[in-house]
Amino acid sequence: MAQHPITPPWDLVQHWSDEALTSPGAFEVKIKFATYAAQWGADQELEACCEWLGKKVLLQHQSDVVPALRTSRRLKPPSLKEQALTALDAIATGANNAREQYLDIDTIRRALEQLND
Repeated sequence: MAQHPITPPWDLVQHWSDEALTSPGAFEVKIKFATYAAQWGADQELEACCEWLGKKVLLQHQSDVVPALRTSRRLKPPSLKEQALTALDAIATGANNAREQYLDIDTIRRALEQLND
C-alpha cells in the first residue's frame, strides 16, 4: 500500500508518543498526540507551498514573499499569561464544563507559579 505523502516518520511518531505520555491522563495524551500530528502535517504543507511559491517568486525577483508567508502562517502561540487570562474569563462566564475548568485552573496555577513573590 502506498504511503500518504504527509505520513510522519516512525522516529517522530515515537518521539510524540514519549512526549504525550508525560500528560496526566488518557484524554490529555490523545489531545497532545493529535496536536503534534496536526502541527507536523500543517508544517509539511506550508513548506511545500513555500517551496512552490519560492520557485514562482524567484522568477519575479520578489524573494520576501516566502518568508512573509511562513511568518504569517506560523503565528506565535499565546503566552502563558494570555492563556491564563482566557481561562479566567471562561471560568468567570461559566463558558466551560468541569473538565475544561480543571484544565483552566491548572493553566492559571502555572501562570501564577511563574510570578516572583
